[in-house]
Amino acid sequence: MARVAWFFPTLGDDEIPESLRSLFAKARERIGFLPNVFRAYAVRPERFSPWFTHFSSLHEPTEGLTTADREMIGVVVSSINRCPYCVVSHGHALREASGDQFTADTVAINWRHADLSDKQRAICAYAEKLTLAPHTASEGDLEALAAVGLTSREVWDVIELAAMYAFTNRMALATGQMPNEEYHYQDRAPR
Repeated sequence: MARVAWFFPTLGDDEIPESLRSLFAKARERIGFLPNVFRAYAVRPERFSPWFTHFSSLHEPTEGLTTADREMIGVVVSSINRCPYCVVSHGHALREASGDQFTADTVAINWRHADLSDKQRAICAYAEKLTLAPHTASEGDLEALAAVGLTSREVWDVIELAAMYAFTNRMALATGQMPNEEYHYQDRAPR
């Protein structure tokens, strides 16, 4: 991790608070390593658990907003904010959820050049607008999302996901979090 060690010291395995050890063990078991963001947020363990619960609940798929759609929002917002940690880690998650590494990588660079459905384009456009110019968001934007088949709850999720990633990007950038090397190699295979 590229954090300034003297300012935000990274916790070693033996320093991880007891309250987080089970969650960290599950992460290691599920993906094979401990994401650097976990170590970073462990600096304030009383805030990590609520943040992770919120993050996890936002990624629960619904009929109109799949896991891939939700990860796509994270990648679009993170790309706009130039957040290396989130572009790489959620790029991996988008590759995994979509099964399409080419499109996932294109979304990470510029979603406008990706082969996306009308619904995905509307979602990306709104996530971009909310990231770059939230003061211009209007009822018309919400209607555009409903017009591509999202329910009002799913529209809410698009808004909340974009806002949550803006927060997470700022935390990652301010604390110098860098993605685990493993993210770069997972789910990459020749056609």
